[in-house]
Amino acid sequence: MSRNDELKARAEAVIPGGMYGHMSTYRMLPEGYPQYFERADGCRLWDVDGNEYIDFMCSYGPMIAGYANPRVRAAADAQRNQIDIANAPAAVIVDLAEKMMSQISHAEWAIFAKNGNDATTACNMIARGRTGKRKILVAQGAYHGSQPWAARRTKGTPDEDYVHFPTYTFNDIESVTQAVAQASGDLAGIVVSAFRHDAGFHQELTDPDFARAVRALCDKEDAALILDDVRAGMRLSLDASWSEFGVQPDLSAWGKAIANGEPIAAVLGSDPWREAASKTFMTGSFWYQAAPMAASLETLAILNEENAPARLEALGQRFRDGIYEQAQRHGHSVLQSGPSAMPTLMFEDDKDSRLGFAFCQAALKEGVYLHPWHNMFLSLAHSEADIDQALEGTDRAFGTL
Repeated sequence: MSRNDELKARAEAVIPGGMYGHMSTYRMLPEGYPQYFERADGCRLWDVDGNEYIDFMCSYGPMIAGYANPRVRAAADAQRNQIDIANAPAAVIVDLAEKMMSQISHAEWAIFAKNGNDATTACNMIARGRTGKRKILVAQGAYHGSQPWAARRTKGTPDEDYVHFPTYTFNDIESVTQAVAQASGDLAGIVVSAFRHDAGFHQELTDPDFARAVRALCDKEDAALILDDVRAGMRLSLDASWSEFGVQPDLSAWGKAIANGEPIAAVLGSDPWREAASKTFMTGSFWYQAAPMAASLETLAILNEENAPARLEALGQRFRDGIYEQAQRHGHSVLQSGPSAMPTLMFEDDKDSRLGFAFCQAALKEGVYLHPWHNMFLSLAHSEADIDQALEGTDRAFGTL
């Protein structure tokens, strides 16, 4: 028995379902995917049985500057050795807030938390606190975390929890306009994603006209435009992701990549929403932890020095071009969607995901860790040589289909 299988057998006795949440290999991943890893460095992972992989999931997004990045680790360790958590925050909380203000165009204040869902939920609370209204519009099928208001596709949440979260169709101006009209007079905010990245579906880039229409609707209703930049933040832009459209949110939620894997999330806001933020009680035992804040400062420095979005886009396009050429040569039709820095790879006419699963399973055997139905992630730790080596593996994987 492999060590991975041994651990899985032990876990099934002490962890519900063997593993929980998005990191469960029991949850719609092909057979053979390792449930446990032992080591990570750069863009590579080693499972508990010693198998090495070039990783295209980056811990589902938090890793952006490389696993075990020495600069980020040194910054976190130096802060931790001085003070990490105490009866009040360390001075680094002010440093990080100032850094976020200087980098993110709409931001005039910051609150720090732990997980992305902390941040999206806080945005909703602040929007309601300022407006005195209840309704928050969310896109149908969008993921903003696993807390009850955002968890429409899971058990344990009654329908009543969604009463004040009506839905609209992303990128559909008519749909969001109708939803606003139905909620008019009681609309506190509209939550949007950087782009449509619903898991299990082809990704859809944001229509700039849609972004501008949502901004106009929020202005008309005196409601908050809330940008969930947890997944895409710092990969598409060094500013808020909708800034390329000339659209600034009122509130934005951040997490994942802002500290290269150290646990931290952020809520950023513009000045009209400051008072509501100050009067809304939001806290957590570990929200003020200093080491992740120091890691975030160093991560942001690295991302700016290397112009991360441009670098990730180029690496992602190199991978995407290679996959396209291989698929054509091997006689398969693939659908590659989303930004090249956050690619999604699926097969045409593959409703049961049979081809996608078989391809990813074959790639895994070649040392390439892909995902058959979730968007993937590039990092600054990936090099052209890593991409080319991965493509050698995917070429052989296509040949097995």
